[in-house]
Amino acid sequence: MDAGPAYVKTGNCEKAKPIVAVDNVCAWPNLTLLPDGTIVATIFNKPSHGQMAGDVDCWASEDGGRTWRLRGAATPHEPDGTRMNEATGLARNGDLVVLCSGWSDKILEGQERWNDGPFRAGILSAWVCRSSDGGRTWRVGKDAFPKRGPDGGSCIPFGDILPGKDGDLRAAIYTVIKGRPDRVYIYRSRDDGKTWGDPVPMEEKVLRNETALLHLGDGKWLAAARGNGLALYASEDDGKTWTCRGDVTGLAQHPGHLLRLKDGRLLLTYGNRTEGDKCVEVRVSGDEGKTWSGPMRVVDFEGDGGYPASVQRADGQVVTAYYASQTEGHSRYHMGVVIWDPAKSLGGCE
Repeated sequence: MDAGPAYVKTGNCEKAKPIVAVDNVCAWPNLTLLPDGTIVATIFNKPSHGQMAGDVDCWASEDGGRTWRLRGAATPHEPDGTRMNEATGLARNGDLVVLCSGWSDKILEGQERWNDGPFRAGILSAWVCRSSDGGRTWRVGKDAFPKRGPDGGSCIPFGDILPGKDGDLRAAIYTVIKGRPDRVYIYRSRDDGKTWGDPVPMEEKVLRNETALLHLGDGKWLAAARGNGLALYASEDDGKTWTCRGDVTGLAQHPGHLLRLKDGRLLLTYGNRTEGDKCVEVRVSGDEGKTWSGPMRVVDFEGDGGYPASVQRADGQVVTAYYASQTEGHSRYHMGVVIWDPAKSLGGCE
């Protein structure tokens, strides 16, 4: 008899249970682990799929992901806008850096309406938001990121901001032209996240969008790029050129997040949006992303959800955050968190 899907487990080999971390938000969480062990989540702060005015808030957990408190707002949105699409990471000096674009409820110069829904008339240019106190207060550079990509499209950031071998920060941006996602570019900051440029295309011919980056070390990178599923890309020259390795997930299994675990393995976390069987899943690789394990579930959800991110605590436990409009026992938009043990989940409870 089919035993059903495998779920991640706690250190006691029990099924890990989800926590409603921040209620009444659509979230799309990005997680950053600060040097003192604090986990920061940058999230969209409204219970809507970006179709009401809102901002990127910074929440923090000082107890390993169990409880969360609001620290501050990274973006003061425009009267007709909503700020929600973001990439986040740490600058070399320890500052939190958020690249954030969003949507306007009015048509903007040089753009075409995305669709007829609220806050889908135009795409707002990306801002560079910076905090030196762990997300409590923020400085906003409204002209520090290029207004247009190399193809003339509007720029939308996603995923983690990470340093390369050369110390410069990298971020993945996808462009939108005439209401359609177009290309992914890797942008670079030579001044520790203050200004951005030097875009490098990840793929010239195939359309991709939300892309998760991971620096493996020594200038070697992996990227999980969203199309119909997730395609894996690799760079051997510190992000100057990229090669597609092929699909790593199936249809409707996106977007993703990449993390190196303390045992050296790679963790891929992604939303499985297969109708009738929606969940957040993880896979692991022990050979730098060449091959991957089968999926293991973190949490099930219904309706709208996914967009997970993961960090690993000093004690080895993994904290995976996601958003959902409905999970078992909770029928409202929220950021959820699952705390699980990779050693037990990935073979240790057999």
